[in-house]
Amino acid sequence: MLETATKSIVAWPGKAQAHTSARNPGVPFDLAWLDGLRVNQSAVARRASTLGTRRAVKKDAQAAWLLKAITCIDLTTLNGDDTPGRVERLCAKARRPLRDDLLDSLGMAPASITTGAVCVYHRYVKTAVHALQGSGIPVAAVSTGFPAGLNPHALKLREIEASVADGAAEIDIVVTREHVLTGNWKALYDEMRDFRAACGDAHVKAILATGDIRTLSNVAKASMICMMAGADFIKTSTGKEGVNATLDVSLVMVRMIREYLARTGVLIGFKPAGGVSTAKSVLEYQILMKEELGREWLEPELFRIGASSLLSDIERQLEHHVSGRYSAFNRHPVA
Repeated sequence: MLETATKSIVAWPGKAQAHTSARNPGVPFDLAWLDGLRVNQSAVARRASTLGTRRAVKKDAQAAWLLKAITCIDLTTLNGDDTPGRVERLCAKARRPLRDDLLDSLGMAPASITTGAVCVYHRYVKTAVHALQGSGIPVAAVSTGFPAGLNPHALKLREIEASVADGAAEIDIVVTREHVLTGNWKALYDEMRDFRAACGDAHVKAILATGDIRTLSNVAKASMICMMAGADFIKTSTGKEGVNATLDVSLVMVRMIREYLARTGVLIGFKPAGGVSTAKSVLEYQILMKEELGREWLEPELFRIGASSLLSDIERQLEHHVSGRYSAFNRHPVA
C-alpha cells in the first residue's frame, strides 16, 4: 500500500516550514583540519557507481520517495529572461506541485505538499515573497555576484543584506573560485565568515562551483572550510558551469559533512544543483543521503535539490504509477 510506504519515508508537516534547526556557528580557522585530507578518486567512482544498483526502490515505495523528493526541491528560475509573471507562476507551482486528482489517487490530501523553497535572483525576491505569502515556503536568493562570484566583496555583502531585507529566508552564495584554486584557505574562510554575518538570521548555502574547482581534493577542502566558517548548507554548483552536480563530487561533499558532524556535533545540509532533472537521478541522490548520512538527511531541513525541470519528470512518473500511462511534457508547464 502506498499509504504504508509513504508513512515510512514521507514525514513532513502539511506545508513547507521555515528552518527550525540550529544554525551552524562555525569554528575558528584551523588549517590542521585539512592535514592529511586526501581523496581516492577510484574509490569514489566505484562507490558512486553502485548507488543506483544497491537498493531497489519500486512501485509504491518509489512513489513515496518521489513525493518526498518534491518537498526537498528548491524550485528555481535563474534566467536572463525572467519576469515577475514567470516568478509568480513558479510560486503557484511551488504551492501546488501536483494536481489534486493525482494526490487523491496516491492517497494524499489535496494540496498536502509543497516544494522546499523557491530560488530566484535578488530582483524577484519581493515578487516571490508576496506570491508565497501564507504558504510557509521560504524564498532563497542567489547572491554574491552569481554565478561567477567576481563582484567586489563589499558589493557582495550589500547584495546579501538587500535580499534579506526584501524577505529572503535563505541565501545561496558563490565562493570565489580563485581562493580554492590557489589554496588560499584563509581567504576563503574569511570571505565565507563575512557572508555568514551578512545573512543575519537567513540560512546560508555555500555554492562551491565544483565543475570549476577542478579536483575532488579541492572539493573536500572547500567543503570543510565553508562549514568551518559557518555555512548551513554546502551546494555543488550554480547550474551554469560546464559540469554541475555529479554523484562523485556529492559523495565527497557528504563525507565532509559527516566528518564535520563527528568533530562538532553540528548538522550541515547538502544541495546538489544543476543536472538533477529526472526522477531516476533524484532517487540516486536520496539513496546517497540515506546511506551516507542517515534518515534525517531526507528532510528539506537538511537536503535540497536545485532544479527547474525535475518536477515535471517526477509528476510524469507519479501519473504513470497511478494510470499506467505517461503524459506529455507539455502537460506540465512551469515545472
